[in-house]
Amino acid sequence: MQLMLIFGIAVAIGAVVFALQNNAPVAVTLAMWRYEGSLAIVLLLALGLGALITGLLSSPSVIRAQWTLARLRRQVTALEGDLEDCRRHNRELAAELARAGVDATAEPRPQKPYVGLRTLLSGTDTAAPPSDPTLLRDERST
Repeated sequence: MQLMLIFGIAVAIGAVVFALQNNAPVAVTLAMWRYEGSLAIVLLLALGLGALITGLLSSPSVIRAQWTLARLRRQVTALEGDLEDCRRHNRELAAELARAGVDATAEPRPQKPYVGLRTLLSGTDTAAPPSDPTLLRDERST
């Protein structure tokens, strides 16, 4: 934003220097309206009018961007609050598990592989045997 301001000031200074060096009288006609004056005044008025039109046309997008940014900041704040609530709840559950004597860091027992309906109906085992020997031991023990 500051870079754009510096660029705008440089353009304005260049326009003023250009206008002051070109101060010949000029006549400007627009439809029924006619103005006679210095070329410097005409150039500065044209530059000012262009800046005003640009500002008016760009203001809706700037306002929309500011509203979006404010909405996203509120959403981030709400999500950070939710995250903190989840962490607090997780700590409470870990403490409850510790009181119950359950090791919360233990690996869960692997589940048996899925057996499809076709295998159940036909009675054949089309699935390849598991390559992990602990799975074989767990299945035999159950």
